[in-house]
Amino acid sequence: MTGPTASSASSLLLTAGSRLFNFKSGPLLMGVLNVTPDSFSDGGAYLAVDQALQHAKQMQAEGADIIDIGAESSRPGAQAIDEAEELRRLLPVLEAVHAAVPLPLSVDTTKAAVARRAIQAGATMVNDITALRGDPLMAPLIAQTGVAVVLMHMQGTPQTMQQAPRYSHVVEEVLAFLRERVQAAVSHGIKASQIVLDPGFGFGKLEEHNLQLLAEFDAFTTLGYPVLAGVSRKQFIGNLTQRPVQERGYGTAGAVAVAVLKGAQIIRVHDVRSMRDTVSVVSAISRHARSHVEVSNA
Repeated sequence: MTGPTASSASSLLLTAGSRLFNFKSGPLLMGVLNVTPDSFSDGGAYLAVDQALQHAKQMQAEGADIIDIGAESSRPGAQAIDEAEELRRLLPVLEAVHAAVPLPLSVDTTKAAVARRAIQAGATMVNDITALRGDPLMAPLIAQTGVAVVLMHMQGTPQTMQQAPRYSHVVEEVLAFLRERVQAAVSHGIKASQIVLDPGFGFGKLEEHNLQLLAEFDAFTTLGYPVLAGVSRKQFIGNLTQRPVQERGYGTAGAVAVAVLKGAQIIRVHDVRSMRDTVSVVSAISRHARSHVEVSNA
């Protein structure tokens, strides 16, 4: 298996249909738009199309680079919904956002039929928490359409993942999983330039696992693909700060800062404005540090 080299992280390219992303100016910010009644952070807030569209426009104004729209909750213990219900929630919002907001759209789904309809409606990225394992038709769809795909690690399913997850060496096991899923994706004809990796913070992980993944986040950048960090408002931040979901902004900023310093190329967040500032400052520090090292070694 071959892919981009780890040493060229700043020159990585991501193709998403007709879109081309680079990371020379720093990480991209992916704003979360949940159109679900039961998501852990903002369930029920954006069920109506006008509310969802207003939020998408707000995220654009605050500096989002991508909007990730999901219509099925993946919080711990969430119950699965069928294809028809997911499409009923998703399509009116996705179509409205695509018509009014000129940002790339990602669809957060595990179902190929839902992804296909979303792509037809304008999505250029599929955020698949099963890393193409949930639906055998998903990998061929990604290969056929050329959209980008996020391959995420999850131990178990949303219904079971927080029931005593176990690892011998969490970083090594997640790395091995992501390598295998990249190989599976490429074997189906998906190009290396379409792939984003996500270690899956909070998906089948205890607090200690999440902290270890964040402490060694740079290990995932050695695989040579853009890496997404989805730490926003997660439970481990709540445990550390003793704050409810809506008050985890400062804790999230701390985790985001570490992820950026350790090479994350996409940051998935709920609070776009404050995380835009966080990413901008930390990216500038990181670029300055790299340039100083390069001058010193010249």
